[in-house]
Amino acid sequence: MIRMPHHIKTERLVLRLWAAEDAEELSEAMAASRYHLSPWMPWASLPQMSVADQKALILQWVDEWESGGDAILGIFRHQKIVGAIGIHRRIGPGGLEIGYWTHVDHVRKGYASEAAEALTTAAFTMPDVDHVEIHHDRGNKASAGIPRKLGYQLVVKIQREISASGEEGVQYTWRVDKAAWVGRA
Repeated sequence: MIRMPHHIKTERLVLRLWAAEDAEELSEAMAASRYHLSPWMPWASLPQMSVADQKALILQWVDEWESGGDAILGIFRHQKIVGAIGIHRRIGPGGLEIGYWTHVDHVRKGYASEAAEALTTAAFTMPDVDHVEIHHDRGNKASAGIPRKLGYQLVVKIQREISASGEEGVQYTWRVDKAAWVGRA
């Protein structure tokens, strides 16, 4: 069984699996960022999760990772949460999908781009991965900037059901393949 990456250091950040002891700080980060995230992330419009429920969810994420499933990672700078990033097996054989969000107090600092770049590099160390994708709604211009900056190519635009208030109902799919990523300048 090949597990997803679970701990990555970049120049400014640490990406790591969430731990049960992160539950309170994660709950606070999510609460602070709700208004900022709710146009794009349906979960941000749901009632605030209790710390106990957040801890249970984190333990579920860890169990999933341990069984070879997705990796849901915190993005930390100086031991403080600046966001979250996940790498998911939901797009079929050979592919992984990256999703992310940034704490409202840490937007426009390049943290999501730095984390997505590191996670893309880590994904391509896995022998069964030949492409990585990033999906977002057309209306989410900030999310569009990340794959574009990293050299992903926009490959598909599809109509889909609107699930959050800021969405336009058109999903953009950006993709980079292993050869292009490894060969980039």
